Parts: sequence; structure tokens; C-alpha cells
Amino acid sequence: MPALRPDAVTLRRVGHKGADLIEPGNTRESFDAALAHGVDMIEFDVLPALGSDGRPDAAHGELLLAHDYGDAHARTPLTLAEGLAHLASPTFASLEFDVDLKIPGYEERVVTALREHGLVERSLVSSTYPQSLARIRRLEPALRLGWSVPRARRDYTQSKLYVAPALAAILVAQRILPGRAAEALRAGRCDALMVHWRLVTQRLVEAVRGARGELYVWTVDEAPRIRALEALGVTGIITNDPRLFAV
Repeated sequence: MPALRPDAVTLRRVGHKGADLIEPGNTRESFDAALAHGVDMIEFDVLPALGSDGRPDAAHGELLLAHDYGDAHARTPLTLAEGLAHLASPTFASLEFDVDLKIPGYEERVVTALREHGLVERSLVSSTYPQSLARIRRLEPALRLGWSVPRARRDYTQSKLYVAPALAAILVAQRILPGRAAEALRAGRCDALMVHWRLVTQRLVEAVRGARGELYVWTVDEAPRIRALEALGVTGIITNDPRLFAV
């Protein structure tokens, strides 16, 4: 298992899609904006293009920097090769990267691309799919892995119809996640947890720390919440607006 960073106790400032509230996310401009506002790490999304049948072509489709297919169709996205070439330039030499895989099936292609650009040692690969993390662990043990939770397409707490069951599910998840996180970390299935802010508790922070893991929190776009999470002792905070770290 890759070793913990020696400065893991210092808050890691992570730009979501670069700096999505400053420039459109997953673009060179967004990455440049994140760098300009002092992040330590840039998170970006990788998704395979659709095949002729309209389904994701994980084996052969171009790998795109896009959060979802609506995002990909709304613009001309960078390819993974184009994005990595930009991020591998000397300008970004001080930064690390969170490479978020949206679906399973193209893990080996991403590992190969990171190797080709010399970014394995500076990257963490995250996914909501444990099978993807297991495959990457076999392919490249030097890559740090982040298990992202929960797997959800939308924030159900924002729906009048679903808010009550969503809040109940959050309470259950807050109770069981610390144990599951510690188990996954100690078993070497991941090196970090990437957790939605609603699921973060002091118990989770302590469980991850006790298992010698890292805890990154997404996606936090309010300065008071950033300060509160920092006080809890999380490893890093992922935000669309890295200007908030200076507030």
C-alpha cells in the first residue's frame, strides 16, 4: 500500500474539476485558475466516449475529461491525453491530482496514460466502484486509491419528495461508514476515503486516522463549512471555488 504523505495532517486544498466556479470545469482554464488560487491538488473526471450504439465504450472510446455525458455533449471536452499533457507541464510540478473514474471498464487505459505522462507518483485515482479500485491496485500498486461515497446521481435532500428518506439514509450511513472505512483501509482496498460532507462525523475522522488513511470531503462551497471540517481534522477539502480557502 502506498505510504501516507508526510504532511497528511496539513489540510489539502483540492480544486473540484480545477476551479469550476471560476472557469468551466475539466478545462485547461479551470486547471490554471485552481493553480492560481493556491490549491495543492486538482480533481478531474474521466469518462469514456459513447460508442456507435449510444453506450459507453470503455474499451475503445476516447477518454474524455467530463463529469457526465450531458457535460461532454455541451462542449468539446479535452481528451485525457490533452489534459494530462497540460497538467504534466512544469507549471503544475508542485501539484497532485485526483483522477476520478465515473464508471468501471477503462482502468488499465487510465493507468497507462498516467505512466506515459510521469504522473503515477503524484496521482490518486478515485471511484465509487470497489472493483475499479481493486483492478487499479493490481495494475499499479504505486497509485494511491480513493473510495468515493456515496454513489448517487443527485442530492436527494433537495427534493421535497425524497428529503425525509434521504436524511434517514444519511443517519444510517453516518453510523456504519466509520467501520466500513476502517476495514477497507486496513485491508488495503483503498488509501483514502472521498466522502460527501453530509456523511462526515468525528467518528469517521477518527476511524480513518486510526487506520492510517486519508479523508477528503466533497464538494464544499461555503467558507464556514470548510473551516468546520478543517477543525474536525479531515485530510483535504474539495471545492468548486478555491478562493474560499483564503476566506
